[in-house]
Amino acid sequence: MTAAAPTPAPTAPAPVVHPPLPVPRALAYMGAAVMLALSQGLGQGFVSANIPQIAGDLGITTTQASWLMAAYMIPRASLPLLLIKIRTQYGLRRFAEVGIIAYVAVALASVWMQDFRSAVVLQALSGAAAAPLSTLAFMYMLEPLSQQWKMRLGLPAAMAVMMSGPTLARVVSPALIGDGGLGGIHLTALGMAMVSLMLVFRLPLRPVPHMKVIQSLDFLSFLLIGFGFAGLTIGFVLGPIHNWTDAPWVGALLAASVASLAVAVAVELNREAPLLDIRWLVSPAMLHLTATLFLFRLILSEQSAGAPRMFLTLGVAPAQMTGLFAIIVGASLLGGLACVAWMRPNRVAVLHLIALLLIAGGALMDAQATIDTRPEQMIVSQALIGFAGMLFLPPAMMAGLVSALARGPQYLLSFVIVFISTQSLGGVLGSGLFTTFINNRQAAHYAVLTEQIAVGDAPTMQAIAARAAGLAAQVPDAASRSAQAAAQIAQEATAQASVMAYNDAYLLTALIALGAALALVLHMLRDRLALRMSPQAEPDVTP
Repeated sequence: MTAAAPTPAPTAPAPVVHPPLPVPRALAYMGAAVMLALSQGLGQGFVSANIPQIAGDLGITTTQASWLMAAYMIPRASLPLLLIKIRTQYGLRRFAEVGIIAYVAVALASVWMQDFRSAVVLQALSGAAAAPLSTLAFMYMLEPLSQQWKMRLGLPAAMAVMMSGPTLARVVSPALIGDGGLGGIHLTALGMAMVSLMLVFRLPLRPVPHMKVIQSLDFLSFLLIGFGFAGLTIGFVLGPIHNWTDAPWVGALLAASVASLAVAVAVELNREAPLLDIRWLVSPAMLHLTATLFLFRLILSEQSAGAPRMFLTLGVAPAQMTGLFAIIVGASLLGGLACVAWMRPNRVAVLHLIALLLIAGGALMDAQATIDTRPEQMIVSQALIGFAGMLFLPPAMMAGLVSALARGPQYLLSFVIVFISTQSLGGVLGSGLFTTFINNRQAAHYAVLTEQIAVGDAPTMQAIAARAAGLAAQVPDAASRSAQAAAQIAQEATAQASVMAYNDAYLLTALIALGAALALVLHMLRDRLALRMSPQAEPDVTP
């Protein structure tokens, strides 16, 4: 099998020839990485965490507001693919400067967002402008570090800050919104973008050799892949909202997306210098890594699409959840520090096993929720999941980077960009599947509960009478009291059905994590047995 031509080799020596930076300047570069990562993560989190507030501010429905999330995520998932060759042709410095200027311009325009159409356009532009920021955050974190510390310190540090951004947005959003609408959020995003702009120009990335690699067919491949990713994103964001089958256009869009991706694969396989090295991406090692990362995004949807939405269903205000999310952010950062201390190439499987067991334990604790559960009762479980998430992701990314670097150091940035793209798409797919499962289980539980509280049933009549008696002081009319009492019971049944559905989802998450842990144990035992039966095998060497 003939492998596709890799990115030109002249970029490979660049990271090696640069002398190490002085400590103060190195810390400045790492601080710039934190600012860039937070700017990107908070920008994404401000959208996902404030859909109801955005809908109210623009005078639209929450269903319409969900289009804003889709518009933001589409370029975040697809644009990084083209950035590989843009960076190679124009160089890191120009790539960084143009990218951050575009981000500031979009942040400035967002301050004057007033209607739904302009909001969709600005969110799409914001997602496109934020796409380079993830790459820049990695590069600024890795820039001052020696080769031996790039993966051990730079990788987990960048991932910890970047992955904590959306959760941190839930911590600060209530204070920024207050009674003044979304103006505080837009101004905060603009301020962080301008600070990032200053840092990028004051701390330029050291140049690396670049050469002309962009070809006309790259744009065709990008359009095909971009349409495919866009269709999947829209489908899995809007599909659960429209109940899938209630909107035939969702199925047609998903089918068209798959067809577009299939054509893109056919085009890429027949190119000498493809936009994506399909043969490398479908190799057994990369397929295994992709499946692992997708599974991670799926089970971690319990934290992003589970607990926050359950509490909103129970009437808990976002301001009441800030303590829970702050602890999740702290647990994630601790997970990143744990990776710095323990992460080695020969410990990836062990770290993944610990992470899966922690996720399973946290999900099982969450599965005991009731309609009286409040954020304080989920602090321990959600902290375990947040810690496990960061214990899982950097080792998985390190395994992919080792595979990429085996083909040449020039694949470092390419893999980072592809990784970010797949994680963005995987997060959308995982959230869509999680939401779909909850909707189906909620309908099933509600049907059972309504049968149990049928009008005319003796226990139901007694419950209505007891509620009506409690309303006697506020509602003098007997018929109105009975109607309100019946409505309260029906409302409680809806809330109970929702909590039971979330419990089912938490339990399913725990079972998936335990199943993955069992498969991982069997895989580790197989590898150990193969190692013992092969006397010529060399032992792993810890770097």
